[in-house]
Amino acid sequence: MPIPSAPAPGRTDPAVLRNFCIIAHIDHGKSTLADRMLQLTGVLDERSARAQYLDRMDIERERGITIKSQAVRMPWTVPAGNEQGAEPGTYVLNMIDTPGHVDFTYEVSRSLAACEAAVLLVDAAQGIEAQTLANLYLALGADLHVIPVLNKIDLPSANPEKYAEELAHVIGCDPADVLRVSAKTGEGVPAVLNEIVKQTPPPVGDADAPPRALIFDSVYDTYRGVVTYVRVMDGKLSHRDRIKMMSTGAVHEMLEVGVISPEPVKAGDLGVGEVGYLITGVKDVRQSRVGDTVTSQHHGATTPLGGYQHPNPMVFAGLYPIDGDDYPDLREALDKLQLNDAALTYEPETSGALGFGFRCGFLGLLHMDIVRERLERESDLDLISTAPNVVYEVVMEDGTVHTVTNPSEYPDGKIAEVREPVVRATILAPSDYIGTIMELCQTKRGSLLGMDYLSADRVEMRYTLPMGEIVFDFFDQLKSRTKGYASLDYELAGEQTADLVKVDILLQSEPVDAFSAIVHRDEAYSYGVMLAGKLKELIPRQQFEVPIQAAIGARVIARENIRALRKDVLAKCYGGDITRKRKLLEKQKEGKKRMKMVGRVEVPQEAFIAALSTGAAGEKSGRK
Repeated sequence: MPIPSAPAPGRTDPAVLRNFCIIAHIDHGKSTLADRMLQLTGVLDERSARAQYLDRMDIERERGITIKSQAVRMPWTVPAGNEQGAEPGTYVLNMIDTPGHVDFTYEVSRSLAACEAAVLLVDAAQGIEAQTLANLYLALGADLHVIPVLNKIDLPSANPEKYAEELAHVIGCDPADVLRVSAKTGEGVPAVLNEIVKQTPPPVGDADAPPRALIFDSVYDTYRGVVTYVRVMDGKLSHRDRIKMMSTGAVHEMLEVGVISPEPVKAGDLGVGEVGYLITGVKDVRQSRVGDTVTSQHHGATTPLGGYQHPNPMVFAGLYPIDGDDYPDLREALDKLQLNDAALTYEPETSGALGFGFRCGFLGLLHMDIVRERLERESDLDLISTAPNVVYEVVMEDGTVHTVTNPSEYPDGKIAEVREPVVRATILAPSDYIGTIMELCQTKRGSLLGMDYLSADRVEMRYTLPMGEIVFDFFDQLKSRTKGYASLDYELAGEQTADLVKVDILLQSEPVDAFSAIVHRDEAYSYGVMLAGKLKELIPRQQFEVPIQAAIGARVIARENIRALRKDVLAKCYGGDITRKRKLLEKQKEGKKRMKMVGRVEVPQEAFIAALSTGAAGEKSGRK
């Protein structure tokens, strides 16, 4: 098959444009399929090629997961007489590679708005998983045409016939319509590209109308400022045009406009249906909001595009700099990261133990883990994160309602009821593990909504579970109890009343707000015993005995004692040169620098980090 030349940037006839994205569960081969497409279309030569080329961030390559969607423009020449029956000719394909993890569903939903079709990828050895269904429903909800593809047919354990039937049953097509490919070897990929050309409807828009373009992503470049990624719906955007952001009314001059193929390529303008980038030289990250509509300053559009429903954070945690002087740097780093990750929310807060920091909202534990790691790497910060918790509503007996995102905000006084968020969870697993999954969900206060067999040996179970139970170790336990075969997807499903209490940890009778937690009354004792025991191991012995207590209100439910240390560092320094004493005192002083004072008890940073770690890293998942 002839390899076409790279597409010329600039306005392209919408009839030859095809905008599509690749959606799938984690580890089903999206990024590898994208690699093959880049190579087949000639935009990536053998010399530049590397595995998972579109995973640009170091953290993506290290963890083997896609975090950010990436848009790429590719040419594709459909030969005459092809088996798929696609119209011959040279086409321009705009592909968006999306993440697969449930925490980055918002990233997927934004990508769908820039497309007309979605390639639904399923592993031929594993079949349909929870996130496969979640992404399929997102695509159908966005009114996209779905192209089903089975990947990894080269694996010895692949069962394409069985899973083609399963996929056809879910989508409502014929099993023969399901394409079979191996992204690793490249087998069947040209047929997929031909089918994309054949099945994807060309973009529709009014070329003569005032320009309207939807911002679906943006990143911050140290040298060029904010780089905004857009999908043009109507009209055209040209180099040196003066553009207006419709939500803020801000006006800028376009210094550069172009397409990604797969590196940025300048263009004269972007026409209807095209996906590209704009650079205006703006340094203020708040002036380029995801979901905003870009139009021209003069004779611009009056009606903005629909935009996106902003995601509600599900998990909250505090982020504090270990060195208090880094607080302004942390604020600036969060500002820049929020541009790149619109699902992140934050507000300043203060802790008696940890000083000044920010209360941040995340979509899940992996999202929290990634944000913290990106802040530490990209802005060279050392951070402590508090234990994650969800948002509770506390109703007092006098009728007042308090929204609690942090245990320290939990009100005192007579409480009528506490409401917690619940999620509707979908678990897909082999039918052998039904009993194990039911037992786990019951221990997490879940209630079964229903159960369906996708095939003779695969079952879909739907549960209502408290969000607070999921954010700790539910995913880890589910994977370990089902030998890694189960997959989980969840969405927020309202609130329920629960018997929840606030457990405080007291050191020397002084509460440490960083260790407080809101837990179910039945779990309060075990939580108190666990954390008191952990702190006893982590906090060094003092010159006096230190009691560690876990308490609900005024009632102590668990206690550990740290025995007194009776020696001091100068005990053996009798007589001799003063430099020996100075050396020991200096060493002690250095150690104290890394300590936080809580009352009269010194708590080392390591104790905060270890005690507040929740095993969130357990949700790190494999390559997509």
